[in-house]
Amino acid sequence: MSDQILGVIPARYASTRLPGKPLALIGTKPMIQWTYHHASLSKSIHRLVVATDDKRIHDTVIAFGGESVLTSPDHPTGTDRIIEVAEKFPNYGIILNIQGDEPGMEPNLIDGVLDLKTKHRDWEMTTAAVPFTVSEDPKDPNKVKVVFDRTGRANYFSRSPIPASFKGEATYHRHLGIYAYEREFLMNYNHLPTSDWETVESLEQLRALQNGSTIGVYLSDKANLGVDSPADLEVVIRDFKEKGLI
Repeated sequence: MSDQILGVIPARYASTRLPGKPLALIGTKPMIQWTYHHASLSKSIHRLVVATDDKRIHDTVIAFGGESVLTSPDHPTGTDRIIEVAEKFPNYGIILNIQGDEPGMEPNLIDGVLDLKTKHRDWEMTTAAVPFTVSEDPKDPNKVKVVFDRTGRANYFSRSPIPASFKGEATYHRHLGIYAYEREFLMNYNHLPTSDWETVESLEQLRALQNGSTIGVYLSDKANLGVDSPADLEVVIRDFKEKGLI
């Protein structure tokens, strides 16, 4: 069981709300470069690659000195793209999935997810969550909620507010799209039975949960915004300016 960690950043050009999103400029650098840069600051990742089906993204990554793998354009999900890349790097026992639209991803958050995974090799996956801020609406279906037990294992993920504020105000935690997988589990992921939870919620991680796998949750106190829309991109640009990054 190898303890080497492969970080993979899946990046698609075709985005419904923001086409060409990985190449959108934040200052003078494309978003994928910021994501790659911040992920490379992790103390835990041994190798970092971008997985893309688009030559424009691939060439951009190579040009700024990153490593990129061109993948099949026919993958239905990001996990399928991750699996294709993992097959090319057989010596890595833990595979980390970092979304390409997380230009401000904190290296310590990445390390937290990976530390939890390396301490629990019997857990098939680990991920991350943060408490909702006062400005965030738990009813927003685009902000995925997660509940987890006292040992840090996820009970459920939902687009609906969970737990329900039936008697008093509940504390909500927003799920972050970062996953660390045990290699063997990832390579067999597509052989898991289809999950009706996954279908109705449109949340891929529920396939693992409904089939009895364990997903550990690293709880962070804060997380920078990912980019799902042009409005998100403007917020990130303002945030980078305030931090003096651009």
